[in-house]
Formats: sequence, C-alpha cells, structure tokens
Amino acid sequence: MGAVIVIITTAKTTPCLLKIKPAATWVSNCPSPLMPASKLDSLLAALHLASPALPVGGFAYSQGLEQAVEDRWVTSAAQAFTWISDVMLLSLARQELPLWRGVYQACAIEIHVQQVIELNQQLMALRETSELKLEAVQMGHSMAKLFKQWPQGTDLLEQVGDIEWAYSAAHAALSAISGVDEDMALTAYLWSWLENQVLAAVKTVPLGQIDGQRLLHQLKPVVAEAMTVAKKFSTDDRGSAAIGLAVTSARHETQYSRLFRS
Repeated sequence: MGAVIVIITTAKTTPCLLKIKPAATWVSNCPSPLMPASKLDSLLAALHLASPALPVGGFAYSQGLEQAVEDRWVTSAAQAFTWISDVMLLSLARQELPLWRGVYQACAIEIHVQQVIELNQQLMALRETSELKLEAVQMGHSMAKLFKQWPQGTDLLEQVGDIEWAYSAAHAALSAISGVDEDMALTAYLWSWLENQVLAAVKTVPLGQIDGQRLLHQLKPVVAEAMTVAKKFSTDDRGSAAIGLAVTSARHETQYSRLFRS
C-alpha cells in the first residue's frame, strides 16, 4: 500500500508538507458513507441497469415514435410530451409494468421458474408487430448475456434454462437477483425507456438538446404516475388497447427513410 501526502494551505502561505502516513490509515479515518452499504449497492445496481452505456441496443428503437413524426402527429416538444406520456400511462403502466413486477417478485426471494417462464411468454406474445418483437428479443438476448456478471446471475440462467428472454422480463429478473429495491428498479426501467424516447424525439422531430432536457423534467411526474397505475393491476387483470401505437409501429416497417429499427 502506498502513502498519502497531506498538504495544508493558508491564505498567506504556500502549500507545505505536513505529514506522510500510510494510505490504509488515511482511508480508515475517513468518514463513514452517508448510506448503508446495502443501500448503496442497490442504488449503484439500479443506475447501472438504467445506464445508456448498458450494451442492450435500446438506442436503436423508437417504438413507433419515428413513424408518428413522419405522419406529422408529433411535430413539437408539446406533442412529443403527449405521445410519450400517453404511451407510458396507457400502454406500459397498464400492461407491461404489471408483468415486469410479476417477474421481479418471482425472482426476489427465490426463483419461481415456471412463473418466470410464463410471464416472459406473455410479454413476448404482447408484441403487436414484428419490429416490437424484434426489439424485445434482441434487447432481451443482450441483457441475458450480462447475467453472469451479477451475483446469482449464473444460478438464474441454470434454473430458468435456455429461453428467449423478453427485455422487460430479463431486466426485472436481473434487478431482483441483484437485490435492487422494487420501486428503485422499476424507476430505473422507466427512466431508461423515457430517455430513449426523448432521444428519439430529439433526433427525429427534431428538438434541440435543451428542449430534450426540458421534456425530461416535464415527464418526471408521469413516471411517478405510471408506477402508481402499474401497482393497481395484477398480472391477471392487466391490459391495454393501444391500437394506434400498434398501427403506427406496423406502418414503420415499410417507412422508406428512417433512423430507427422500430
């Protein structure tokens, strides 16, 4: 272990050498963290799973937003807010998030293999178009490749077996086995989705970077509302009828010029 050189300064003097002592002694005398280690670990795992640097390829998909821009349904920051908040509240919150919570709870204490498999199948079956299914499969496959880097991830893979993961199911399972608090993990999932949607709007509407950040601020209360709505639905009574979104996604499959894969 090296040593730490401690230097003090005053307004009237130049820096002067005070003491040299072992680095281990210096570290041991540092103040304790502001939060318990378990909570810090949970927060770091949630931030990691929400990071745009996570190699799952979410940046490649707009989930129909690009087609909505092409059709002139979304031409401003205000219309982008309406589109994104409606998708979050009327589709994700009522259908996908209850299933996300189901997978999380099936992995939180011990892994209920059959329940995980069935909920994953439901999430995959709810992809209304080939592009939305491609997104779920590709991102789910990429997420599953990361399982072994997390504690208990290998055990999850061995128990569940070689299945075709939907992204939201893979995210929920990995969050649960990583010990991330459910609300924190669900917030991370929604925030990651929201950032991708806003970035797609910035690129396609187009919006400026400042407008994009302002849009994120405006949508923060919608994230909280979506989480509240999601908790009102069980995996059995969840449901949505986002017909316009499905049609828009289907039309994007033949859009001539595009930046995104959905």
